[in-house]
Amino acid sequence: MAFDGIFVSALVAELSDKLIGGRIYKIYQPEVDEICLVVKNRSEEGNTTHRLVISADAGIPLIYLTEKVKENPMVAPNFCMLLRKHIGNGRITDIRQHGFDRIVEISLEHLDDMGDLCTKKIIVEIMGKHSNIIFVDSDGVIIDSIKHISHMVSSVREVLPGRDYVYPVSGDKVNPLDVDVNYFMNHIMTKPESVAKAIYTSMVGISPVAANEICHRAGIDGGMSTAGIGNVSMSTGIDHNPNTIAISMSQKEDLFREFDRIRLDIEDKVYVSCIAYNSYEPKEFGAIALTSYGNAVDGDMPQPGVNGLKIFDSPSAVIEEYYSKKTVVNRIKQRSIDLRKIVANAIDRTAKKYDLQLRQLKDTEKRDKYKIYGELITAYGYGVKQGDKELVCENYYTNQEITIPLDPDISPMDNSKKYFAKYNKLKRTYEALTELTVESKSELDYLMSVQNSLEIADSLDDLAQIKTELIESGYVRGKKDKGKGKKQEKSKPLHYISSDGYHIFVGKNNYQNEELTFKVAAGDDMWFHAKNMPGSHVIVKTEGEIELPDKTYEEAARLAAYYSAGKGSPKVEIDYTLRRNLKKPPKAKPGFVIYHTNYSMNIDPDIYGIREYE
Repeated sequence: MAFDGIFVSALVAELSDKLIGGRIYKIYQPEVDEICLVVKNRSEEGNTTHRLVISADAGIPLIYLTEKVKENPMVAPNFCMLLRKHIGNGRITDIRQHGFDRIVEISLEHLDDMGDLCTKKIIVEIMGKHSNIIFVDSDGVIIDSIKHISHMVSSVREVLPGRDYVYPVSGDKVNPLDVDVNYFMNHIMTKPESVAKAIYTSMVGISPVAANEICHRAGIDGGMSTAGIGNVSMSTGIDHNPNTIAISMSQKEDLFREFDRIRLDIEDKVYVSCIAYNSYEPKEFGAIALTSYGNAVDGDMPQPGVNGLKIFDSPSAVIEEYYSKKTVVNRIKQRSIDLRKIVANAIDRTAKKYDLQLRQLKDTEKRDKYKIYGELITAYGYGVKQGDKELVCENYYTNQEITIPLDPDISPMDNSKKYFAKYNKLKRTYEALTELTVESKSELDYLMSVQNSLEIADSLDDLAQIKTELIESGYVRGKKDKGKGKKQEKSKPLHYISSDGYHIFVGKNNYQNEELTFKVAAGDDMWFHAKNMPGSHVIVKTEGEIELPDKTYEEAARLAAYYSAGKGSPKVEIDYTLRRNLKKPPKAKPGFVIYHTNYSMNIDPDIYGIREYE
């Protein structure tokens, strides 16, 4: 993740601006490794209240301001009670970052039991599984910490009450704010590693994301070697070939120029708090514009399916949205694992069955040959002698000579009966398989449509509706709802507004597709769907208009392409027709329709700029 020194620097600037001079009004510990400080401060705008969340969770260590209130436990943990005793009503005097590392020091002053002024520090270490919240006195002695680290856990650094606080070792990394052009060229750009790795392994607080952003801005591939181009180990980032051509001095100068611009922005406290989105999923965040992920969209989220940046007013707002969105995405993926596995297994099983049926059906193509053999043996069998292994005669269907293999141990009539028996068997097999292959293909198409529904599900309600559908279809065990029309899941179709003001609806699963097509859509509304592949039904409400504007046609087609299995293709063929031209075959699966009158267009699955209805 990009919770690096740059982002911590931006957070410290925000916290300093809002919290310094404020008094700690309340202290909570809602989680075992998380505390919340309620700070009241005076400003030109009047009295303000801020909630500072500090988490040392090994998975998601954080420090940020929020307006959300977490439920407070009935009994305060010991660490929380200790903080209340020492710094309750204390005043925040300073907030700073230690050495551009992921360490935040919050300095406080308070009155002790004797009324004397005392100083303390809360030191927050945002370092993955080694994260901690440490409370120290004015002499740097640890009073307590939210996590105790003994010599049994770490032989390098103990974190226990009574021990002197020691900063984590940063190795031979240097502070990027102290790096000049000579150090950059002579120390960083001489490492036998990829360019990006040389940058982030040489300086404190520079993450791989930030290093790659510097390379991107300089127009250089971060995987290139500082010593040579195109021969860098993907696992280690080290160039093993001494004979490769070194990157040019001008490229190194471009790298330093972009690095120096970022460095100067940090010194001037000029930050761009942003989240890089891909579709609805947040990919990375940072305090510099991550231009390698796309263009910035100030005040609005990039459209689904587009790489882009959403710009925020503060790093705290970034943290809050990033992890709330990430949590939703991860929760949906986690909750859908079982459904995805069931559907994937069913697809694999049905595909194998369908392939076997197609091979068997191909074998039945010999049936007419055996019928002709039987007829010709009956017609010309008088000339066959006992023991003959073949019959050479004229095929009166084609007027060409034909050679028919014979079983010498049986009579010509028995050979004829044998061929007719093979014909009848293959004929029965053909008739049965013709029906079975249609059923298997229909089942396979249905399962792939469910798989596509799982891919575009963006809420737990969507998953609940898909699960209900799988229960109804018999793929998942559960109690069936006898009144299908009475199901009232909260999940609803996606709703967009075209550039020309027409309402466009997109089904997210087969139940929604069915409802949109046969209940929501009128006969004169337009229907769009990706050709010969699983995808959403897209309905454009024409409101009685005879002809839609071209732009609306294109936008509806782009939505149908994006919400289909062809989403990753450069172009997708889309069928579109009037709703009245659609029919649902008897006993067909939900969302299955047939049509014979339609138009088609090839369109890119890019829905950037299509506005969602609010």
